[in-house]
Amino acid sequence: MAISFHLLIPVLDFHNLPDGISKTTGFCTSRRSSKGADVAYRVTKDAQLSAPTRQLYPASPFPEDFSILTTVKAKKGGQSFLVSIYNEQGIQQIGVEIGRSPVFLYEDHTGKPGPEDYPLFRGINLSDGKWHRIAISVHKKNVTLILDCKKKVTKFLDRSDHPIIDVNGIIVFGTRILDEEVFEVSVREKRATEKPEWHFRLLKY
Repeated sequence: MAISFHLLIPVLDFHNLPDGISKTTGFCTSRRSSKGADVAYRVTKDAQLSAPTRQLYPASPFPEDFSILTTVKAKKGGQSFLVSIYNEQGIQQIGVEIGRSPVFLYEDHTGKPGPEDYPLFRGINLSDGKWHRIAISVHKKNVTLILDCKKKVTKFLDRSDHPIIDVNGIIVFGTRILDEEVFEVSVREKRATEKPEWHFRLLKY
């Protein structure tokens, strides 16, 4: 089962260009397979994008092992969450913080791991104002970050043997609930004429 960015775009209302969302030039200014530049969405601090997690998983639980893939250009020097998933009680269970030394926030139904044990990827700067391809893969008790298809770093994820992520809450894009810092980013959208290559997705192994 896969939930891809082409599904998140309509769920989060990108196409209707709500406040804080605009179209811009994407990762590549030209491609042999298509005319013109890639299309991306610019997300600013005025954006308020959220949707029930159930819209992504209407008939299945959240997968234990999954990957998050994205192509983004973060605001230089920024430090904020790209995406967050909250349970029904409003507790953040998954979060991807983009910036210097990015953090992968994960908290299962038992509260593991604690905040002091969230995986921290030191030596990686994702808020340098450049485009980056980022892959975060969660498998058993490890989380791996792959940057620009080259650099690979794996960290221990101290979660339960059979972790549960609640799908009765909401998914929030670009910030966390009550955060003052908002993620300002360009998110690439694949052209309809190109071969599938999704840049934000959750994959179940």
